[in-house]
Amino acid sequence: MCKKFFFGCLAYIFVISTATSQQKASPYDYGKMWTFENPPKEWLKSTYGMDVKDEWFDFVRKSSLRFASWCSASFISPDGLIMTNHHCSRDVVTALQKEGENFDKQGFYAVNLEDERKAEGLFVEQMIMAEDITAQVLKAVKNAKTDEDAAAMRKSALDSLQKVYAQKDGWKGLRLQMVTFYSGGKFSIYGYKRYSDIRLVWIPELDLGFFGGDPDNFTYPRYNLDVTFWRAYDENGIPLNTAANYLKFNKNGAVEGEPVFVVGNPGRTERYRTVTQLKYDRDYRYPLQYKFMKNRNDLMMKKYNIIKNDPKKEFEAQELLNNIANVANSMKAFGGIAKGLKDPELFGRKEAMENYIRSKSPGVTYWDDLTKHYEVLNPQGWAYTLLLPNPLRGKIYSMMHDLENYAEMVKTSAPQDKKDKLKAVITEKAKSIKDEEEIELFTVFLQEIKDDIYPGDMTLQKVLGKRNIKDFVAHLVKETKFTEDKKVVKFFEKEDKMAKDDDILLETARILVNKNKEANKLFVDSSPARQALEGKIANQVFKVYGDKLPPDATFTLRISDGVVKGYDYNGTIAPVNTTFYGMYDRYYSNKGVFPFSLPQRWLDPTPELLKSPFNTVSTNDIIGGNSGSPLINKNKEAIGLIFDGNIESLPGNFIFDEKVNRTVSVHAGGIYAALKYIFKADRIIKEIE
Repeated sequence: MCKKFFFGCLAYIFVISTATSQQKASPYDYGKMWTFENPPKEWLKSTYGMDVKDEWFDFVRKSSLRFASWCSASFISPDGLIMTNHHCSRDVVTALQKEGENFDKQGFYAVNLEDERKAEGLFVEQMIMAEDITAQVLKAVKNAKTDEDAAAMRKSALDSLQKVYAQKDGWKGLRLQMVTFYSGGKFSIYGYKRYSDIRLVWIPELDLGFFGGDPDNFTYPRYNLDVTFWRAYDENGIPLNTAANYLKFNKNGAVEGEPVFVVGNPGRTERYRTVTQLKYDRDYRYPLQYKFMKNRNDLMMKKYNIIKNDPKKEFEAQELLNNIANVANSMKAFGGIAKGLKDPELFGRKEAMENYIRSKSPGVTYWDDLTKHYEVLNPQGWAYTLLLPNPLRGKIYSMMHDLENYAEMVKTSAPQDKKDKLKAVITEKAKSIKDEEEIELFTVFLQEIKDDIYPGDMTLQKVLGKRNIKDFVAHLVKETKFTEDKKVVKFFEKEDKMAKDDDILLETARILVNKNKEANKLFVDSSPARQALEGKIANQVFKVYGDKLPPDATFTLRISDGVVKGYDYNGTIAPVNTTFYGMYDRYYSNKGVFPFSLPQRWLDPTPELLKSPFNTVSTNDIIGGNSGSPLINKNKEAIGLIFDGNIESLPGNFIFDEKVNRTVSVHAGGIYAALKYIFKADRIIKEIE
């Protein structure tokens, strides 16, 4: 009984085992991102009554795609029609615009096949083959005497296997990828077929593809037409024949409680991290990254509000708005993870799970050994995170890194051409030191250090001396020679005196950059030992659960099961579907101001459009990289398009919580309604029907 219904029985045993813990963990805390070489057949049978055969998994695998190197997609017609997200396509389609066109404002629809526009450099990949090669790899490393030997032997084995498979029938001509799961517990090889002639078919306006913008990002109920259609062509320039593998488009979607599946490429999860590592994430990694993003978002919004109504700065404002969207997305993601790590229930479940694994690992000290490393690293966490060079930290600080790198080049007698390139970069950045934006960025940067520096660390005090931050920045800008072109030229002419130059900008650079290098060295030097311990810990989890639990996401194709289901939020209930009525309510409630604006042709909707389903939610397990994944039913039909998760899903980076974690999709009926009632896209409607 327990073997047949492994998950139910395992959950029962685990709850008993942790009954004395404050929080109860679950095997599902590791999520439901199943691999195709080890699909959850018994789980689907016991949970949904689905007796799924290999043919079903093969079909949905080959119907799904990796979209370039950042998203997912799927074939939805026999003639190579591809469905993915608007936000996955936004940066690509700009190059396809002709004079006088603006896809952000006008959208694009290829009325005829010959109107479809090729995107140079864009590709999709279809996983043709997948095979578990764990036995071969483990056999090759069984005689390893040290961790270093094992790592070398493992790499050699994977390299050899890749060469062997490259010559095997069925694998020849495919792009091969070796994938490691469970930190070395399992290994697979994947073979992809790449299609490089990809042409734009349809993309709605930015107002629709980005409706709600940052305020609605990671929320639900939602009203977003985050969709784009492309088409794959073969080597002869003919629409690709995908009749054998495509998802039929079902505009009716799914009803509440119906099982649904997401097939896509989740990018990265960290659900096997230890409690010690999660404490580091909670106290340093994510809160510092969140604050960094929030501060930059505030500064960019300040600038946007100044220039947004200036006709001469229309394109600058649009570019700034795109940057704001990217930063705001990261800000919410980091903030959501940080909040989840501070949730006593979620963190308690991670502690309970670790305690359970340790109880099954007598005499093993891997967790304690890893903790010792972090006792050394924690005091340097602020410097490792905050002092990294980043364009969003401004040109003054990035120039400091450049100057230190140049000094190192002089010291090591680097080739003159490399020095000349860096010299040109520094000279150009120096022209911006007095810019108000750069001064403000550098001031914010120093304030972030002050707020989050490790107690007792004197790094910032060495920089500021007796001045406060505002006065110090003003003093630096006034006194540094790098604001004067002639002095900059002389500086580079006297390389032998650089090391002793006491310019205030150089002295600040030596303190901050060297502190960053010191922190980096600690993290880098301990990385091999930490990675070895992480592997051993993950293997202890693997020994307890085997491969009955899915591995962390690796931006490889996975299938996640769930059901269409609403949830309680904000004192009310989120319905499983929204309609276009809701979008117009958001539009009028927010006075049509971006990101709640709509193009003119959307302002006279038909009753049929208004009542059409728009977005939908389900309990599937997704993460970044799943954008563009199809939502399918048991009949292998596309019933939706993944584009987001709700705010409660953000802790999914380290734990999956099915109670409130929801996947947000564009309902197939919403896509169909937009094509029919707004774009009059009869050609495409006929194709997907």
